[in-house]
Amino acid sequence: MSTEKSHDMIEPAPSNDQVSIEKIDLENDGEIFKRGEGYEDFRTVGWIQTTIIFTKLIFATGVLTIPSAMYTLGAFPGAINVLGWQFLNTYCAQVQGQFRHNHAGCHSIADMGNLVGGKIVRELTGILFLVAFILVGASGIVGTSTALNALSNHSLCTNYFSIIATIMVFVAGSPRKFEKIAWVTWAGFLSVFIAIFIVVVGVTTLDRPAAAPQTGDFDFGYHVIGHPTFAAGMVAASTIFCSGAGTGAFLPVMSEMKNPKDYKKAVNWCMGFVTAAYLTFSIVVYWYCGKWVASPSLGSAGPLIKKIAYGIGILGLMVSGALFNHVSAKYIFVRVLRDSKHLQANSLVHWGVWLGTLAAVNLVAFLIASGVPIFNYLLSLAGSLAFAPLALGLPGWLWIYDHKDYRKGTLIQKILYGLHVLMIMISLFLCIGGTYGVIVQIMDAYKDGSIDSAFSCADNSNSS
Repeated sequence: MSTEKSHDMIEPAPSNDQVSIEKIDLENDGEIFKRGEGYEDFRTVGWIQTTIIFTKLIFATGVLTIPSAMYTLGAFPGAINVLGWQFLNTYCAQVQGQFRHNHAGCHSIADMGNLVGGKIVRELTGILFLVAFILVGASGIVGTSTALNALSNHSLCTNYFSIIATIMVFVAGSPRKFEKIAWVTWAGFLSVFIAIFIVVVGVTTLDRPAAAPQTGDFDFGYHVIGHPTFAAGMVAASTIFCSGAGTGAFLPVMSEMKNPKDYKKAVNWCMGFVTAAYLTFSIVVYWYCGKWVASPSLGSAGPLIKKIAYGIGILGLMVSGALFNHVSAKYIFVRVLRDSKHLQANSLVHWGVWLGTLAAVNLVAFLIASGVPIFNYLLSLAGSLAFAPLALGLPGWLWIYDHKDYRKGTLIQKILYGLHVLMIMISLFLCIGGTYGVIVQIMDAYKDGSIDSAFSCADNSNSS
């Protein structure tokens, strides 16, 4: 383990070296949110609340799209992907948490990028963070608008439902503190879990998949091992990876924990449950639906169960979008007000920056949701383009930064060092290959009519 601690003394940088000064601040300032008279207390989240917030950040979107990814890869490679990626995602989350313990002034993944690579890496990491979470925030809007479509029998233009969904997501994410939205994450998590459970039970009661021809022979499409094209396989792998890669959002929550030392415990409980749920739910749904699985998977058990599932799960879909957009807005909010008295003050500037930032994030998410209205394409694009370097490559770099001496240490230390270099290489491959794959599939979807023109009234809820 690294011997470097957050209280280590660092020699002052030259006065004209702003980057070095920022690094010193990140090492020695301690927690970003202060406690005491004159400060609005943001550090109010207990570890159980933290676990639920983490679980809600990860669980809702991934479980709705993994079954369709399993069809592409086959059941066995799909299960290996779920276990492998979730193990890596859990480990990377712990690396980020340990790095923050060593360097307590890091509020976000971008602060960590600044510490290891300077200002350019900080800005690049911040951009990737915003791209990643605005994309998955858009998936929350798509999921919510799909639910409204299903419940209303497509009574309005899909674009109008997207506007309604965006307003719902904005309102749900508007409280400033994670503590204030913790209670709704409980309700949102339970709603999605119950909805998925209903679908899992529902698909097991059908003689044949709801979307399949109800008479005559048909191709069921269940494969133990699939044979996808490179583009399709990369999209499926990126989708499964993305389903648990939102660990960069854990860090802003960690900054608002009563006791940040409980972070590791919260991560282990969250990721252990998520991995078990992903594996069991997706295998059962794919086993009973084959190629006829819907994306989001709530539509896989027929029209009646679809309405029941979406009716129960709509709260969870909305809360997912709200949490993702809240995290994105919180990053910008802290960057803008970090050195200002308004960061922890109930001032007009404080509220204006917060609500204005949140509104801007939701507007961008709405535009993306209207341009790419297919759920798993949004998740795959987020996974490959942003989460691969952010949630896999950067944690490898963070570990190397804190363990520089391992490169010339014992054999075991050299192996560990090499494995973290390999993590960075895997992230580059997933970023390039996955982004290529999803672009190819989105272009094909526009050509074959799976996606209509942007801002259209077409219902894409059954696309996969």
